[in-house]
Amino acid sequence: EVQFVESGGGLVQAGGSLRLSCAPSGFTVDDYAIGWLRQAPGKERELVSCIRSSDGSTYLKDSVKGRFTISGDNAKNTVFLQMDSLKPEDTATYYCAAAFACTTGASDYIPYGQGTQVTVSS
Repeated sequence: EVQFVESGGGLVQAGGSLRLSCAPSGFTVDDYAIGWLRQAPGKERELVSCIRSSDGSTYLKDSVKGRFTISGDNAKNTVFLQMDSLKPEDTATYYCAAAFACTTGASDYIPYGQGTQVTVSS
């Protein structure tokens, strides 16, 4: 059974940082693209970032460029999302999900975890 475990969320003040981790079980991260999606209350789920280790491709949503960094550690089978200079509008539940490639459509990704809550206070 494939299961993704997200961790690292929390409550932080605007301008602060968090590092999210995604550790899949029953799944090897370097075989697929791994994306971080987020969903705020009343809003659609959106793709924030993606990484595909096999070809080095990455994607960052325009609104997080310069603030977020995605990376992978194949030895630990883990993908990270470093989030700096957080803003209140980054508040959402963050999910990691798998896709065949780093496409930009959130619907291309299959989330297998429960997500981790990120709350940024102003």
